[in-house]
Amino acid sequence: MNAAEVSKNIRQAAIDMLARREHSFAELERKLSVRFPRELTVTVLTRLQQERLQSDDRFVEGYIYSRQGRGYGPVRIRSELLQKGVDSELVNQLLDECQVDWTMLIRKVKEHKFGVRPPVDARERARQMRFLAGRGFSMEQIYSVCRV
Repeated sequence: MNAAEVSKNIRQAAIDMLARREHSFAELERKLSVRFPRELTVTVLTRLQQERLQSDDRFVEGYIYSRQGRGYGPVRIRSELLQKGVDSELVNQLLDECQVDWTMLIRKVKEHKFGVRPPVDARERARQMRFLAGRGFSMEQIYSVCRV
């Protein structure tokens, strides 16, 4: 198989993946490099970026929206995006620009899990704080909703 045919196969595989859901450039590269030569994969993915068929901006925006909708905080979302190979400056920029009220979200998550009453003692407060930290909220956000 010549390079043109391989490139066509890479492009089709990438478009098939993007049709199912948005992927970051790094995710596509990792997944496709298992099946195809890395150099050709990067070339094809760069062309897809230029054609705006693949966009890390779009991926990050969708990911933030999806994860906050499931009750995850900015610390966890940032960490997950960095693990997916997204540029840290882009992640920070889009997290800052997103229209999410993190204070309202942490209150909703806490009330859903623990109810509206404040923790009854230090042990319960610590348990709630651990849960919220695991969900990816900052300590400042956690302290704002976990007063005894």
